Amino acid sequence: MSARPFIVAIDGPAGAGKSSVSKLLARRMGFALVDTGAIYRCVALMARREGIAFDDDARLGELLSRVQIHFQVVGEENRVFLGGQDVSSDIRTPENSMAASQVSSRPVVRAGLLQLQRRLALESEKGAILEGRDIGTVVFPDADVKFFLEASPEVRARRRYEELFQKGVEITLEEVLADQMKRDRDDAARAVAPLKAAEDAIRMDSSVTPLSEVVHTLEAEILRRMAARK
Repeated sequence: MSARPFIVAIDGPAGAGKSSVSKLLARRMGFALVDTGAIYRCVALMARREGIAFDDDARLGELLSRVQIHFQVVGEENRVFLGGQDVSSDIRTPENSMAASQVSSRPVVRAGLLQLQRRLALESEKGAILEGRDIGTVVFPDADVKFFLEASPEVRARRRYEELFQKGVEITLEEVLADQMKRDRDDAARAVAPLKAAEDAIRMDSSVTPLSEVVHTLEAEILRRMAARK
């Protein structure tokens, strides 16, 4: 196997199952897990806390120089730490999700975080699984294997609603669906690194496919590619 760790790119819209699948795959494969969406959410949270406008490129650029993020698997969860503080719940509120979509559309932010995402992945000795929206197209266009998970808008909204309900967030399914559709439009229409599947990505619809089947299918392909790379 070459010196570079094995890189797995998993892209797709919110609610397609990227986080659950990536977490399970990383644990089964012994790979590092890099949640790039969480990185943008952390930047959005910092901007909100400091009162920085989402289109203030100068202040956002300065903020990026102070971002300190690391991930840690705790039990069944991939916890996110910002400056040493566990912000796993704070970054996933509906308000911060929309803020992350706005912040991630800024070229200065995407360019500033590109090297951080690559460094987190390449620090792994064996391999890394990166989940996001532009991993296979921008962050690692030369990834060893690329997947694009998708699901119907209704299924994705229901999953997100159930997740928020369990956390005690008061929001309706209709509001979740509306927020999701707006975020989908924003992510797909942005000029820099829009949400789209890489041409060589393996696409999989998780609308009705059990999570276990999705994980086993992706794992089999990863193992096949790893064997071919030796």
